Amino acid sequence: MIKVVFFAALREQLDCSELSLSSEGIATIADLKAQLANKNEQWQQVFANGALLSAVNHDMVTSEQPIKSGDEVAFFPPVTGG
Repeated sequence: MIKVVFFAALREQLDCSELSLSSEGIATIADLKAQLANKNEQWQQVFANGALLSAVNHDMVTSEQPIKSGDEVAFFPPVTGG
């Protein structure tokens, strides 16, 4: 199983703070994003955002990052400073 958590505005947009998914067929962050985008139109809009940030086991990663069962994947909206 892969634990997926959502932070900040994503949590409100998706009405979900976390979920667990089977790791079968998911090899990278990009695979996970594609599977989550298939849930419905709202999720598709969120995961179409190319600026979405992700972390695996508390380390920031790119979409090419491999993932496996037991990993925790977090998604964050883009961060702006000021």
